[in-house]
Amino acid sequence: MTEFEEFADALLDQISVEINEEKDIASMTTRIAEDSEFTLKFDTPEEVGNKVMPELIQKIGEFTGVTPDSTIKIEFPELDELKKIKGRKVFATDDSRDFVDRLFLAIAKQERQSIASIIKENTPKFLVYSTYAKSYISKISTTYGDYLDNVIYVNNFVLSSYPKIILYKQGKPYFLRYEGVKSGYVGALKMTLLEELVHSIQKNLYDQNKQAVIEVNRINEELAKIILDLDDNTATKLSEHLQLPDVPLEFPIAKRANLFFTLNPDNFIVNVLGPDVMTYTKVEIEPGISSMVPQLHEIYQRWLGPIQRHHAAFSTMEGMAEFCVQNILAKDEDFSQYLTTFMNTDISSYQVRKHLGNDLTSSVYTNHGKNSFKFLLENPPNTRELKEPQLYLKRIK
Repeated sequence: MTEFEEFADALLDQISVEINEEKDIASMTTRIAEDSEFTLKFDTPEEVGNKVMPELIQKIGEFTGVTPDSTIKIEFPELDELKKIKGRKVFATDDSRDFVDRLFLAIAKQERQSIASIIKENTPKFLVYSTYAKSYISKISTTYGDYLDNVIYVNNFVLSSYPKIILYKQGKPYFLRYEGVKSGYVGALKMTLLEELVHSIQKNLYDQNKQAVIEVNRINEELAKIILDLDDNTATKLSEHLQLPDVPLEFPIAKRANLFFTLNPDNFIVNVLGPDVMTYTKVEIEPGISSMVPQLHEIYQRWLGPIQRHHAAFSTMEGMAEFCVQNILAKDEDFSQYLTTFMNTDISSYQVRKHLGNDLTSSVYTNHGKNSFKFLLENPPNTRELKEPQLYLKRIK
């Protein structure tokens, strides 16, 4: 077995929990379909989505003062296609776009040899973008929707399965709880579409976030090349200095991969300096590490700007969407039933969840009402303002 095949196996193993969950969902759905006593039906996600979409567009316009484009389409991809779409949501550098698309396709199909070939083709790119693959694909079963290029993609696999599974697990007689589960299912789709419709009006924030992430990925690609080019002596000394697990000599790439994942600023700086790094203007590195990788300090310093722009834009995007859901659907019976039936919580608990972007949106809304969304979209906060909303309010008044 080659070292590249070892990497492919390790990647597939890291997403095995999600793959097994997908198999369990599919198996349970088949068992329900074959149970002659379970005769109740639910509308498809497409039928529900098309029914509730116009009202949600109207409510967002009324609440935010910004109406989503009525030409937005809803698509309902199956599992493999959704994983490919996840790859398109990775903001790769221009010369890595094709690499990322092929990597996600190979992972979606669980093609071990294709993954190994892709790793061998460009190992630095693999080190950078495999982290996205693990993160995005391992969350497929908890992701209901995605927005990309004027299209809302709904997770048809999960949302067409969950209501049947929830009702089936609650036991007989099924008809007793049918209406409650049906209502919760509609609530899940309302929440999903509303979140993604809010994302559709965030073009300025989206563009800022995209450009910042591309720059972060460009810096990480540069770091991956530097780490992979380390000589054996330096790689060994640096591994010992960082107290990383020993790696056999016959796996030189694995040793350097461990170094990259450790020294990657998204991991190393945040873990060492904590979340407050998002407001720092400079970082310091231990001299022992700098002496072995002299380029590291300059790379980390360059990373600060784009990672902070990403953090501010992305947190605002997510917080705004969550704030809209909490308020627009606050008295919606289907959404309330979703929280109870699907999430085992209630609207009061849901509304007190803490999130920097949500807290900022709430503070601005308290002071400026409907105009808040125009302010946030056209003049987004920086990371310090995100943490301290009063600074943002002072700037925009």
